[in-house]
Amino acid sequence: MSRILHLSDTHFGTEQPALVEALLALAHRLAPDAIVLSGDITQRATVEQFRRARVFLESLPAVPRLVLAGNHDVPLFAFWQRLFTPYARYRNGLGIDTLEPRLQLPGLCVIGVKSTRRRRHIDGEVSPKQVDAVARELRAQAPGTLKVVVTHQPLWAARPQDLHNRCHGAEAALAAWVEAGADLFLAGHIHWPFAAALPPHGQAWAVNAGTAVSSRVRPGAPNSVNVIDYVPRGGERVCVLRRYVWNGVVRFEAGPEEALGLG
Repeated sequence: MSRILHLSDTHFGTEQPALVEALLALAHRLAPDAIVLSGDITQRATVEQFRRARVFLESLPAVPRLVLAGNHDVPLFAFWQRLFTPYARYRNGLGIDTLEPRLQLPGLCVIGVKSTRRRRHIDGEVSPKQVDAVARELRAQAPGTLKVVVTHQPLWAARPQDLHNRCHGAEAALAAWVEAGADLFLAGHIHWPFAAALPPHGQAWAVNAGTAVSSRVRPGAPNSVNVIDYVPRGGERVCVLRRYVWNGVVRFEAGPEEALGLG
């Protein structure tokens, strides 16, 4: 079994200390094999916000992790930095070298795709070059490997009101990556958690995370994180998704399990 702890949209600068503490306790209790943080680590990409985010990251379990930048991790008001060195604070503040990270563990491949663009304030984008490169990586994986693609802005939307938040180029990316064998597409950005089976066969899934510790919650969507267990049984490939939701007092509580059947 492989266990992924999927966090998103921590928005340090708007974090709630009680939730940060509770999430760290949960993460250590769950003992994941890998941690994925799908963007918007900070609220305004300041040096201090990245410092606090780094303290948080270094307090998580010492397991392989994939950290992806979100649109809030690019300076908005520091115009010259946004224009010429948009990811400098992100790289330096978190000690991160690559903007398209990869995780390769036995039975697990996680591919990070940079969907942020300096010329776009909020919207995400996936280019044809990225689509082709990721499709080749997916096809190269060994049979039975759980293949996960991570973007910040989602490639799929479960609600009509979120359709405008999908990445530019999402249709072409999903078509190519599902055909190449992708199993899960993890994202954040909209602060609305969901799991949706993707057409045409419903054997790949879009899984979105809510905001983990920020005060910037949406109505009807408290702070939450996702835990994904990959449990292949014989010839059947299944992921079990469980959402842990902040109870408003002292801890994140486990919700019901959802079985995600894979192709």
